Amino acid sequence: MTESMYSQQGSSPVNPEWPPPPAHPPVQPAPHKKRRGPVALLAAVAIVAAAIGGGTAYGIQELTGNDTVTSSSTSTNVVPSSQKGTVSGVAKAVSPSIVEISADSNAGSSTGSGVIITSDGEIITNNHVVAGASQIKVTTNDGKSYTAKVVGTDSKKDLALIKLENASGLKTATLGDSAGVGVGDQVVAIGSPEGLTGTVTSGIISALDRDVTVSTDESQGQEQGQGQGQQGSEWPFEFGGREFNGDTGSDTTTYKALQTDASLNPGNSGGALIDMNGNIIGINSAMYSAAGASSSAAAGSVGLGFAIPINAVKADLATLRAGSTD
Repeated sequence: MTESMYSQQGSSPVNPEWPPPPAHPPVQPAPHKKRRGPVALLAAVAIVAAAIGGGTAYGIQELTGNDTVTSSSTSTNVVPSSQKGTVSGVAKAVSPSIVEISADSNAGSSTGSGVIITSDGEIITNNHVVAGASQIKVTTNDGKSYTAKVVGTDSKKDLALIKLENASGLKTATLGDSAGVGVGDQVVAIGSPEGLTGTVTSGIISALDRDVTVSTDESQGQEQGQGQGQQGSEWPFEFGGREFNGDTGSDTTTYKALQTDASLNPGNSGGALIDMNGNIIGINSAMYSAAGASSSAAAGSVGLGFAIPINAVKADLATLRAGSTD
């Protein structure tokens, strides 16, 4: 109704078919306000998600408890912005979350690596690193030593969860999203090849979804390393119809792996494959080893390494924590 129509209300209406206007202006219809509610809620959720994506996931972990794994569904920037995209930046940010594992058994000893996922000492590694171990010693990046116990194992995925005794305040790794990994992406590997703690190498993702077959018989890996006094130092696996590092035996399992040309050697098993933002995208599990080769030309890394995608690891965590011994 126009202003002129309101001005004539006191005398006579402009059009007798129009009823007199209400004493108060009409209230804005409620449906309009309801439509704004979800928009505001979505905006709030977006702000929270952006905050987590910006690197505050660790703070949320501390608020919710030590057993909460820091995980990123996108690509959290663990590396400081000034060093983003550099190997040195990734190494500095993630190395404190990578450990060396020494496992003793009746068959000998093995050396591998692991990734800290909770501040009180939960560590993800390969099953073949700790299989059959009677004693496990873990050394952190700053040189501190701990004893550890096996919490759960999954031989079909070659995964194990161990827990440090009397540990607290450890720097945890951020588990990324391996579904977003592409061929050609740059990656960094950190582990303890040949017992050289905190070794950093780099390369790219060479291929996705490679079928890698490994033994589920813990004695199979032990036999491969007896001559060198180290259990599983040349962990056998099959790929592309060929066997590498020895005989895998008859009891085997196959999983989909990320292939990388980052230099991996015995001892890298259980260590981290990391994207350039500092997120763990895989657990290094199998690599061709030429350590026993007689020819110097055949020695060294050949760029044939495989990692268990981190999404497969995250999907297995609840089972491992429940004490699975599969």
